[in-house]
Amino acid sequence: MPNGDNWQGDVLRDLRGASGPPAAGTGGPPASVPPAPPSAAQAPGTERIAAPTQPPAPAPTPTPAPAPAPQQAPTPRQIPAPPRPRRPSAPDSRAVVDSALSGTARRPQRGEPVAVRAARAVRRIVSSSAAREVAELTRTAEALQQPVTTGRQIAVTSIRGGAGKTTVAALLGTAYAHYRQDPVLLVEADPALGSLPLRLGAETLRWTTADLADLVEPQMSLLDVTGYLVQLPENAWLLPGSQGQIGAMLDTSAYERVMVALRRYFGVTVVDCETLPAEVARVALSASQARVLAAPATLDGVTSTYAVLQWMQGLPRHMIDGTVVVLSSTVARPGIDVEAAAEKLRSTGAGVHVLPYDRHLAAGGVLRTELLGRPARLAAARLAAEVFQLSQKRR
Repeated sequence: MPNGDNWQGDVLRDLRGASGPPAAGTGGPPASVPPAPPSAAQAPGTERIAAPTQPPAPAPTPTPAPAPAPQQAPTPRQIPAPPRPRRPSAPDSRAVVDSALSGTARRPQRGEPVAVRAARAVRRIVSSSAAREVAELTRTAEALQQPVTTGRQIAVTSIRGGAGKTTVAALLGTAYAHYRQDPVLLVEADPALGSLPLRLGAETLRWTTADLADLVEPQMSLLDVTGYLVQLPENAWLLPGSQGQIGAMLDTSAYERVMVALRRYFGVTVVDCETLPAEVARVALSASQARVLAAPATLDGVTSTYAVLQWMQGLPRHMIDGTVVVLSSTVARPGIDVEAAAEKLRSTGAGVHVLPYDRHLAAGGVLRTELLGRPARLAAARLAAEVFQLSQKRR
């Protein structure tokens, strides 16, 4: 029942509902909550009802600071790789024979006259020499076709120019390319206007031995290497020594790099060296597995060659044992007894072969084996077989 003496407390209690018990003794709001100031919309003489008290919000839990990242060891400074040597630019192709001189060459002739060839054909019919010749050629072919485990290098040189060393090198390379199945390489290590490209029928030249010394890399394939070479018939390749320019040089270090790099690509390599005593020629003779010393069938040619063989006798024994002398006749009737001269040269321990006079060889120009006379062709095959067998004895 409303109390007349405290009617205001009854009104407040009715307005609050059952929100809390009345204050002790007075029935008003709790003493701990101060009355809110009256708002403008509130009627004068009335008090604003205080909102119930809320418990204080809990203090936020402090987030632990992240642990500092472990310091990494300073990265060592990268040492820049040395720059790769710059490859030389591709040289322009040059013709082996100048166009102004190409028309001066006469038509090549056969090595033997018609009468000599006809007489030999008659003798073969009436005698048994044909069977012996076939048997000899069979043995020669078997010797030339022997497999190799590592590339064989054969150096051809002479004591002076005009001795026929380029002709002998061309004959050897042509014979190996004809009989063997693996690639054959002919290298011209005589940059002083050598004539090996002309002898082998090359038409244009580009890369030289000195150029390839800076180009060959171990990861190259045979196809990559042959892109720098001149292709010849019957799986043979040519590496020229120069482009027909006077002053081209080839040092021993460049020669050694080329020969070491190319050895694994070719079964047989024939090197047309400078004349002795040039430095590259001496390096080629010592590094090859067999050596060929070309000499003209003249008195001065035999005398100088005999002196070289005597010098080689003072070298390790394998040098003279792996050397073959080729006496070439540049005229039909030489001025010395060729057989007697050959016996004198054999006394030094070297092998000796006689390359008979052949009109096709004596005329120079492009070597065409089908035009060679039979004696010269058989002599070249025997020479190639003996030299190759000597190279097999030396590892």
